[in-house]
Amino acid sequence: MLMAYASVAAFFLVAIGFMLGSLLFGKLLRPNNMYAEKIETYECGEAPVGPAWFNFNPRFYIIALVYIIFDVEIAFIYPVAAVFRRWVDQGSGLFALIEIFLFVAILMLGFAYVWVKGDLNWIRAIKGDPRGAQNVSSRARPRAPLAGEREGAPPGLPGQAAVAEGGVES
Repeated sequence: MLMAYASVAAFFLVAIGFMLGSLLFGKLLRPNNMYAEKIETYECGEAPVGPAWFNFNPRFYIIALVYIIFDVEIAFIYPVAAVFRRWVDQGSGLFALIEIFLFVAILMLGFAYVWVKGDLNWIRAIKGDPRGAQNVSSRARPRAPLAGEREGAPPGLPGQAAVAEGGVES
């Protein structure tokens, strides 16, 4: 009985040997000249901006999950659509149609719940904020004021701060 597992063990040993041999061969073959720019964090060919560790908004994942749910829905409905004519000929077409409508109705109910909850909005306002400020934060460096803007003035079009204070735009 142990001999039956010998071929599996042999395959594991060959796989492990191939993996270790490939890593060793690569280590011996490639050049090893490290410098500061080479070991810097790689960010899609661009110079990294800000820290590497930051939290992603979970709404992106929720939208991705909603997409997957509707993608799987199509995968479940397609086979029914492919054999629906045969089911009608057999006399069970009305049952299949009602079943599919119930399936889609349950999914639409879930979609309506996610929509009403506000999870499909990319940017949500902060609750209780009288200014209606958006729930967006950036870790990027603050930008320099544009020509005609005062230091510390809210960002806007050039000359907009002067017009708001009763001045004349230049």
